[in-house]
Amino acid sequence: MELKCLLMWLLFGSVKGNKPDKCPTLPRTKFADVTAETYPLGTKLYYECDSGYTRRSGHYLGIRCQRIQQVASWVYKELECIDEKILLSTAPTMELDFTQKPERKTQSPAPQKRENLSEFDQKHFCGLPRTIPHASLSLNRQYYVGQVLHFKCQSGYDKRSPTSGTRMCTKVSGKIIWTPLDMRCTNDSDEWPPQSTEPGSTHPPSSSSVILPVTAIFFVLLIIPAVFV
Repeated sequence: MELKCLLMWLLFGSVKGNKPDKCPTLPRTKFADVTAETYPLGTKLYYECDSGYTRRSGHYLGIRCQRIQQVASWVYKELECIDEKILLSTAPTMELDFTQKPERKTQSPAPQKRENLSEFDQKHFCGLPRTIPHASLSLNRQYYVGQVLHFKCQSGYDKRSPTSGTRMCTKVSGKIIWTPLDMRCTNDSDEWPPQSTEPGSTHPPSSSSVILPVTAIFFVLLIIPAVFV
């Protein structure tokens, strides 16, 4: 009985240990683009078909980072985004073809060794997902411990240095946090000092507007005697 309880404890402990820890909500960074180069095991991402395209019936838009043959790899299912116009114009023919063709089995792709990652990273992190025609990855809203995100100021908001930085989701003293981001994206438009104006005046004082008429009058007075000599 004790041995059975011990085995159950070890089993549930190992299952719990393999479950990735979720990160808290990512703080919003204004005027910055966010990208990632690697994703920890357990990460789920989803594709979105581009405008004018739709997912083929029965295909799945999601992918997941899993360990396959000791290498972290994305697991893909059948996914194809097809032109909505073509789909509507050939819908009866396409449905007939589906009934005639045997169902294809979904197979996980063979893991590819990424030479630019260390042996540890290859076991625990997936690289960039592959490109799907007429589709793009949707914004990821859920991250897991170990995720590193790269931030870069958008064009026009990169007036201050540094204009790029990283944040990492990590566990510190049992608490999961995002590391601080030492950057700020701004166009400095709100930092110019306001021009001072006199009380009751709608325009700032300008000495040049007074000097110019006086100079012109003085010049005319010098020219008139010379004309009549």
